[in-house]
Amino acid sequence: MSRLFRDVDGGPRCPHGSVVCIGAFDGLHLGHQALVRRTVERARELDLPAVALSFEPLPREFFARSNPPPRLLLPRAKIERLLGMGVEQVGLLRFDERLSNLSAEAFARVVLRDRLSAREVWVGPEFRFGKGRAGDIALLRQTGRELGFHADEIAPVELDGDRVSSTRIRAALRAGDFATATRLLGRPYAIGGHVVHGKQLGRELGFPTANLRFGGKTPALSGIYASWVHGVGSVPRASVSSLGTRPTVAGVEPLLEAHLFDFNGDLYGRRIEVEFVAKLRDELKFPDLDSLTEQMHRDAEQARAILSAQVFVPEFHSSSTSFRLSAPL
Repeated sequence: MSRLFRDVDGGPRCPHGSVVCIGAFDGLHLGHQALVRRTVERARELDLPAVALSFEPLPREFFARSNPPPRLLLPRAKIERLLGMGVEQVGLLRFDERLSNLSAEAFARVVLRDRLSAREVWVGPEFRFGKGRAGDIALLRQTGRELGFHADEIAPVELDGDRVSSTRIRAALRAGDFATATRLLGRPYAIGGHVVHGKQLGRELGFPTANLRFGGKTPALSGIYASWVHGVGSVPRASVSSLGTRPTVAGVEPLLEAHLFDFNGDLYGRRIEVEFVAKLRDELKFPDLDSLTEQMHRDAEQARAILSAQVFVPEFHSSSTSFRLSAPL
């Protein structure tokens, strides 16, 4: 059986019961990690599978399709990290018209009882669910008693006196405050994916890049950054990275382009992870390619100086948990 499921229907996934946590899990920050750890601990105590339940697209993306909020973590990376934390099954439910119109009581009955045979359900602070976000922890507990499962919430995880949240992380990233983002996430902020072919303009300008697409999502970053690239050899590679729409060459879709210093290998198809260290500048539109190239040289020099002064932390690494997809993301 695949460890990932996308559908509300389809019969019991856990006929003997399960312990479930529910959340957006965007970023999988310290608060999310505490929720997942609690779920995995309870699942082991009860000898039941631990299930993490999330949505794709995220509800706030579904309801703001013309102007979706920035995304911290892409679906595949979310799945990998959840499985790496000990979760046995990940439900990435398709959030569509049907699911958005499901009442809180119906969601508990159809998904938590019928699909997952939940024995316990764990959520984070200020949890809301169901049509119109009408359900809260009190309703979940009441419905759980009627349907045969126990529901509870974990205590808020705070840092510097405020609750850890994806909103705080997005604000820190916008401000270029990677130190705060790292503390809230419990790891450096990075974007991973498989290297794809681009227009090879960077190669023509003397700056070949490893390109990652953002899967149609809105990235939480934009600009030029000093960065480390993981997944190319046994040690991270220093790099300068651009994340944006490339206005000088009339780009449209957000693209992450990482230029690895002193590297000439072929990375197409390889899965890498780009860790952001420091923001150098905003993305700009230059009058011509010569002006762009001159600035790229200045960016590269600045990135080299920043990274050469940094003590690299070797414990950071990309999750490589394997899984099978039951349906395309």
